Amino acid sequence: GRAVPPLAALSWVLRLERSRRTGIVFPLQKLERYLSPGTDTARFRLFQPGLAALQRAEALFRSDRGHPIDYVSSAVRMDHAPPPALPEVCFIGRSNVGKSSLIRALFSLAPEVEVRVSKSPGHTKKMNFFKVGKYFTLVDMPGYGYRAPQDFVEMVEAYLQERRNLKRTFLLVDGVVGLQKTDHIAVEMLEEFGIPYVMVLTKIDRASRGVLLKNVLEIQEFVKENTQGCFPQLFLVSSVEFSGVHLLRCFVAHVTGNLPAVEAS
Repeated sequence: GRAVPPLAALSWVLRLERSRRTGIVFPLQKLERYLSPGTDTARFRLFQPGLAALQRAEALFRSDRGHPIDYVSSAVRMDHAPPPALPEVCFIGRSNVGKSSLIRALFSLAPEVEVRVSKSPGHTKKMNFFKVGKYFTLVDMPGYGYRAPQDFVEMVEAYLQERRNLKRTFLLVDGVVGLQKTDHIAVEMLEEFGIPYVMVLTKIDRASRGVLLKNVLEIQEFVKENTQGCFPQLFLVSSVEFSGVHLLRCFVAHVTGNLPAVEAS
């Protein structure tokens, strides 16, 4: 297995000075100081777990002999998917949005788990299922947009409509370029099917502060005005610096019913 990057573990993050620690665990809150006075930031703090909840969530993503984290199977059609025995979350997004890199970051405490990260966009053409012990399943969906497989829509629509154990869909948006036309189509699909979802802004380490603030505010306004099923808080992540990864693990644990009480700090 690969070595575990230090900041993948909460114990390392807690050794940092306070400002850097906040920036890694709650990257959205770090942006608050740069907003105009009077800007509504209530949606920045809807999900604000305390340390105990973050630690419990991290334990779920850390494999050991009694708690294996495994790649289970891939499927190109719903009848190839594993039985829907556990609560499930799925990750969807444009090709090259950093989806596989984010899933690898989430599973970085289980370095034996093989998450293929492609250098060429549109490489993920199957639904890839990962089982996290006896607690939940995480699904890496094919990327849409550039070089998406022809049967992408049929595959993803069937999954979203038929998968009864699906607890939350994570829609990944590139933090550098913001919402694109293909993302709007994905939002329309999720809204039409009444699927609860959350938006995750990826690659925030590559975006300047100004660009990131602009995209955050624009997407937050879009969510407020145009969506019913989207969780109002955005999640910001960097798979390189592990910003937002600990919080996202905690949210996954929460929506799959594995974190009954989320303590506010």
